[in-house]
This record gives sequence, C-alpha cells and structure tokens, in this order.
Amino acid sequence: MTQRPYNFSAGPAAMPEAVLAQAAAEMLDWHGCGMGVMEMSHRGKEFISIYEQAEADLRELLAVPPEFKILFMQGGGLAENAIVPLNLSRGGTVDFVVSGSWSQKSAKEAQRYATANIAASGQASGFTALPAPASWQLSAGAQYLHLCSNETIHGIEFHELPDLKALGCDAPLVIDFSSHVLSRPVDWSRVGLAFGGAQKNVGPAGVTLVIVREDLLGHALPACPSAFDYQTVADNQSMFNTPPTYAIYMAGLTFQWLKQQGGVAAMERRNIAKAELLYGYLDRSAFYVNKVDPAARSRMNVPFFLRDESRNQAFLDGAKARGLLQLKGHKSVGGMRASIYNAMPIEGVQALVDYLKDFEKEQA
Repeated sequence: MTQRPYNFSAGPAAMPEAVLAQAAAEMLDWHGCGMGVMEMSHRGKEFISIYEQAEADLRELLAVPPEFKILFMQGGGLAENAIVPLNLSRGGTVDFVVSGSWSQKSAKEAQRYATANIAASGQASGFTALPAPASWQLSAGAQYLHLCSNETIHGIEFHELPDLKALGCDAPLVIDFSSHVLSRPVDWSRVGLAFGGAQKNVGPAGVTLVIVREDLLGHALPACPSAFDYQTVADNQSMFNTPPTYAIYMAGLTFQWLKQQGGVAAMERRNIAKAELLYGYLDRSAFYVNKVDPAARSRMNVPFFLRDESRNQAFLDGAKARGLLQLKGHKSVGGMRASIYNAMPIEGVQALVDYLKDFEKEQA
C-alpha cells in the first residue's frame, strides 16, 4: 500500500488511517443492519448502541468521574464561547486567562452575556509565555474562570491545570481543551467543565464534546436556547435535537482506536516523544526558530519560523513534494505550524525533521 502523505493540518485534521478504513468498510451497511450510519434514525436501536458505546469509551479513556455528564453537542468550540456563559455566568462576573487567540475570542464573546474580567494575559509576550498563576487578578465571586488549555495558533499549552482553591478561588474552572483532548489525562478534581470541538484530535467537524459537573447544571440564563441548555441536553442524553450522528460515530471509532493503542497514558508518552523530536531539532538549528517559552510549548501544535522568511514558499513547495502537507502557519501569525495530534505517527514527525534538515542544507 502506498504511503499516504503526512497531514499536519491544525483542524480539521488527520485521522487514524485504521478509523478511516473501518468507516469506509461500513459506509453502506453498518454491522449487517442494511443501513449506513448516516441513514439511521438517531432514536433507533442501532444508533443508540453507537452513541452509548462512544460515551462509555470516552468516559473510560478520560477517567471521567460519575458526577460529570458527557454531552455531544453542535456548534464547535466557538459556539461554546457563548453557550458556557449562557449556562454558567448567571449574568455575573467571569474571569479569563487570555493566553492566545482562542481565549481572546472566548472573553470577547462572553461580554455579550456577562461581565468578563481579564484576570491575566500573555499578550505582552506576544503570547509566547503563560502568566504565572500567582500573578492572576481573580475576581471575588466570579462564576467561573475560563482558560484555553492548549492554544492552537500560538502553540501554548498549560501542562498542569491551575489549582484554583490554592489561589483562594472557589469558582469552577472551565477549560477549552479542543486541540489536546485525549492527548493526556485530565485532573477532574480541578475542573468544573471541559469542552472541545472534535475536528482536531477526535474526529470530523460536527460534534462538540462537553463534560460538565452536575452541580453546574440548571442555571441557564432565560435567553439561553433550549437546545443549548446543558440541563436539557443532559436530561435528553444529547438527543433533545438530532445530534451530529455520523460525527459521533466517527468519534466513537477513534475512541476504540485509542483504547487499542493503550489509552490516553500511552498516547501521552507518544506525544511527548514526538514533541521532543521536533522541538529538539528546531532548537539545534540556526535556520529555524520557535519563539515559545519551553515550559509552555504545546505538544500538539508547533509553530516555527524560517529566520529568512523570503524562503517560506520554497519551503512549503518542497514539503508538499515530499508528502508533508498543511504546514503553513495561521494567517494571523504567519510562519509555519506542524500539528502533531494523536493520529500523527512518530514516523511522520521524523519525516518532517528529515525534510527540515535537507531544506536547511539546500539553502545554506
């Protein structure tokens, strides 16, 4: 079988080849039922079995405690920037740690429904470092604190979630873990709600994961649409409206694949190895540069720059010729970006490092 190109897209992103092959094999007839998954009623026993298995596997993979509800919703992480304050803010004050573009968007959107306080910001560093928790200016009586635990564009990651109680804060922690969900364990003792769009590390665009502690349900603002009220969604097992059935099915296949790989702990070890391989070469090179504080570097999204940016197009053309795709950085920051999610094998990262070496030699 011909080697597929390595896709470094930040999202929608590469999926495990075995998952794609299984979905292709089941496209016309799922398990002999005579229907493809896209054709099933979301209330039929066939799809209900898919949904229940996906929920159980996700709970197992992330060791989600029983007092948390798992919701499969729509609208992506961007919609959750509104849905979270509609459900949790009670119209009061909410705190934000702004560590990059995504948390900037979150704070801006929340202002439509609540008073958004910027407790800390990494903007002064160009979002290349994380503000130390001891420096955060937390609000008294905040309804929650929001942070993006992995910033896809700037390549910043909280490798440890903050202990808000140790900071004298009783507010629940809300995390946007869209771009590193299932790449490492989650310390649920520090989290009230976690959300993430699937299209980076779980499956195709269309389904959004929301994992929310039960005591946070039932407080939606009157203006909150019924389909976005976490209590309503939880009470209806994510079936209040027609859910994104095929995206849930694909996510479920990915969960099964992750279990076959050894689960989240095994994936974290692989992800550490992949990140060390790529950052290690970038740090040794005088030709490329990564500007992020090593203590806050993302394992999933690795932005880097050619010191001579006049060579950018030649770099991208050469990468494509080698079967290394989607390496152009986000338009807001420029440069390059390699997203090395769970589905990216270490062989793909090695192929990229080999190309980085070869291009540097050619351009010397």
